[in-house]
Amino acid sequence: MEKLKGSLAVFWGAASFGVLSTFVKKAYEADFSLGEVTGAQALFGAIFLWLVYAFTPLSTTSTRPTNRKDPKWLLIVAGLSTGLVSVLYYQCVQLVPASIAIILLMQYIWIGAILEWLLFRKAPSTIQLIGCVLIIIGTIFSTGFLEEEAPKLSIQGLLYGLGAATAYSLFIMLNGRIGNDYPTVLKSALMISGALLLIIVLLRPVGLLCLDTMLRLLPYGLLLALFGTVIPPLLFAYGMPKTGYSLGSILSAVELPVAVCMSHLILGEYVSGGQWFGLIFILTVIVAIQLQKPKKAPTL
Repeated sequence: MEKLKGSLAVFWGAASFGVLSTFVKKAYEADFSLGEVTGAQALFGAIFLWLVYAFTPLSTTSTRPTNRKDPKWLLIVAGLSTGLVSVLYYQCVQLVPASIAIILLMQYIWIGAILEWLLFRKAPSTIQLIGCVLIIIGTIFSTGFLEEEAPKLSIQGLLYGLGAATAYSLFIMLNGRIGNDYPTVLKSALMISGALLLIIVLLRPVGLLCLDTMLRLLPYGLLLALFGTVIPPLLFAYGMPKTGYSLGSILSAVELPVAVCMSHLILGEYVSGGQWFGLIFILTVIVAIQLQKPKKAPTL
């Protein structure tokens, strides 16, 4: 029963991430800027997490007890990576269909393998190398490049998407290596505070200082904060220890079909048969890679 509860928590946490691109598209349709959208998500997310930390017993449990204590400023600095993910990914969503943006973000799988090799001299296994090549092949199908009427995609949008995937890879590596001696909620609150600082400095969302703008932006900001900043880390922190790393990683892949289905059903974006094939192909590769990995303690 505990494993089932954990599986459901990880599933819904990943599904929450999957709906973000649709909400962002809706916010852009309402004439909000990149700075306002990312700023509202980080601001409301930070407020929610600090309140949760202050008023709930969740704040007393650390992610992984250790004898080492990382300085809090290091977690704030590490949070710059998640702020960069939001900025690059939401800029990508502005330039390409949401169903394509999420596929570009999923390239963090092979980008992360390269970064671990370059930064930590951790060479990818043969299975990982094969999986990375297959994911790239599946991505070509998913973007529709091989079809007769191939979609005209913005080169800038593609670059922003790959940049977001790179930033997401860095976030995963940092999140797994630092701050594990802090309570989960406090760690998340510190990191999202770092993300908020980056967005303020980089994008200067002065619209957030206007009461009228804030009131109109409130529904989008709350949704983005809840589904992108608050719910997933709390559900992952609860569910991952119960499911184990391999099963948790497989369940996390639900983010991809949720995002594509939401963009198709809510935004009316066209997804061809070839793109659906590429999507299913990528999911199959992700599951196969995780099934080949030895089970180990979660790093998130």
